[in-house]
Amino acid sequence: MIPFIISFFSGFALSASLIVAIGAQNLFVLRQGLKKEHVGPIVLFCSFSDAVLIIAGVSGMGALLGALPQVTKGFTLAGAGFLFWYGLRTLRQTTQSESMKVTTGASVSLPKALASVAAFTWLNPHVYLDTVLLMGTASTAQPLHLRSFFAAGEASASFLWFGALGYGARFLQPLFATPKSWQILDLIIGCVMLFLAILLLRQGL
Repeated sequence: MIPFIISFFSGFALSASLIVAIGAQNLFVLRQGLKKEHVGPIVLFCSFSDAVLIIAGVSGMGALLGALPQVTKGFTLAGAGFLFWYGLRTLRQTTQSESMKVTTGASVSLPKALASVAAFTWLNPHVYLDTVLLMGTASTAQPLHLRSFFAAGEASASFLWFGALGYGARFLQPLFATPKSWQILDLIIGCVMLFLAILLLRQGL
């Protein structure tokens, strides 16, 4: 019984250490959580996407990606382009009236929200490097019969993190009770997106 628990929490700890970082996906989930808008679908999408990528990594997809650097480069350039577009869009939003709604920010439809979080998730090359390649490689240190528990631990950390980020954001809502607060948040998000886009572009070229 103990080996199963150790494998589970080893995967949980590895996933938690990688996922708790300032990134485009986390910032988007945080913003939607503050707005209390489509939080459930977004949290589930991010969590299940991570689970799919984790299973792919543990199943050997990580080794395949490592042998195909051009695929990673393609995702890097596509991700950089999307982050540039989203960053500029967010910065422009700080000067528009719809971004000034107190406590809610600019409203986004569910299809648009899911399309955005899908791009943040699947066009991010670090998702493949961290979740598929790194976690997949780490799983090889586990005995074959324990790898499913290791993967379950990794996926559990993702579900816990995105749930806490999306639903816990509402406790920060008093800080965003004024239009100025939303302007500052959008400014920070826009700048971070552009910074990440530049980093990705440098990696891809």
